[in-house]
Amino acid sequence: MKITIQRLNDAVHMEAVNESGATLQMDGTEEIGGINAGFRPMQMLLAAAGGCSAIDVISILKKQRQNPDDIKIEVTGNRVNVDTYSEFKSIHIHFTLTGSLDDNKVSRAIELSLTKYCSVSKMLEKTATITSSYDIVRTE
Repeated sequence: MKITIQRLNDAVHMEAVNESGATLQMDGTEEIGGINAGFRPMQMLLAAAGGCSAIDVISILKKQRQNPDDIKIEVTGNRVNVDTYSEFKSIHIHFTLTGSLDDNKVSRAIELSLTKYCSVSKMLEKTATITSSYDIVRTE
């Protein structure tokens, strides 16, 4: 796996490119010279946790013949200062799934993702308590 990061301006606005050519932009706050034109690195960690888990949950549900029509994830994190840096102390991932879905299967898919399959969550759990919740918007 390889990511290339290129600075885009004379401050801290950067673009990351993966091996497939997909891009994302990173930037800092105005206080450190940024222009708020991209994700901050710590925001990217929360997005990565949500995205990783979403992929798992969709995959697990499809194997159980549960096909969500849609999925939306909201990830919130609380940080604490440690020496010269900060780390996440708690992370909450809320899933909103749409479709004719079984509650028990959704609950189990989320549990499996966060405790067994999602590499991002497994790394983040070394410093943060990760919790989850979900809602199902029923369709007929």
